[in-house]
Amino acid sequence: MRSLSKIVSAAAIMGAVVVLPVTASGAQPSETIPVHTMGLRGDAHQAGLPDAAVQGQAGRPGGGTKTNGISYHNGPIMTGTVKAYVIWYGDWSNTGRAAIVTNFLQSVGGSPYYNINTTYTNASGGRVANSVALGGQTSDSGSVGLSNLSDAQILTITTSAITSSKLPKDTNGVYFVLTASNVTKTGFGTSYCGWHSHASIAGSDIKYSFVGDPTNVMSGCAAQTVGPNGDAPGDAMVSVVAHELEETTTDPDLNAWYDSRGYENADKCAWTFGTTYTANGAMANMNLGGHDYLIQRNWLNASGGACVLSS
Repeated sequence: MRSLSKIVSAAAIMGAVVVLPVTASGAQPSETIPVHTMGLRGDAHQAGLPDAAVQGQAGRPGGGTKTNGISYHNGPIMTGTVKAYVIWYGDWSNTGRAAIVTNFLQSVGGSPYYNINTTYTNASGGRVANSVALGGQTSDSGSVGLSNLSDAQILTITTSAITSSKLPKDTNGVYFVLTASNVTKTGFGTSYCGWHSHASIAGSDIKYSFVGDPTNVMSGCAAQTVGPNGDAPGDAMVSVVAHELEETTTDPDLNAWYDSRGYENADKCAWTFGTTYTANGAMANMNLGGHDYLIQRNWLNASGGACVLSS
């Protein structure tokens, strides 16, 4: 797979949050592992603008079969129940924050929100299923260090969890390396808020993702300074995890669904939230498993395409 530039995403905050100035940073990759990133709040472009309106963004070449504002490039998608595996990296003694993310992963499957992804198909007509399960969790207090982790070290963390049998090897899984607030990651909070990629691990094509605790980078990676579950950093992580989950299922090997700018489905709606309500003094836009969340919209691959909260 060709190496990708760091893709920056939309930043139109809907509701009571101040919108940061739109810039075109044109951030470039600092490492060699192909990844697809979720940009910072305030970076790059407004969701839904025509491709030609975006300046200075390096994406993947266009082409493919265009439909509803996003194109299919003949790569695989993830069908059947997708299992989410979590590697809690660093000091996660704040179990309440971790529980916010865990509750989301246990509840998003079967929801009207995740059903948006069923509008994405493969070459044989198979669809992403509205089915997600929490496949397993493990912890790693800092096997490769805690400061300025590289993309390659995120892969090492993922590989170690699988090859040591802390987590099973699952080609239909997404392995989330979630770093705690005591961990720093090169580029996190300055160029992106999360990313996903894939690699051969123990002879299988494994999909994995990085998302960091934004405690120290809230201005770039959180939509609000309060959270509907009472923990703003934990609540903010949920939206980024959702972003990476839905992109991984529709573009797991970085060669399936994306538009002519290189934007995947969630990129096209990043940092937009639709209709909101107040929960626990914070904005929210959906309730999953009895918990309120503020989660970005996703791109509907039907009826001409649109950013929506449900399907």
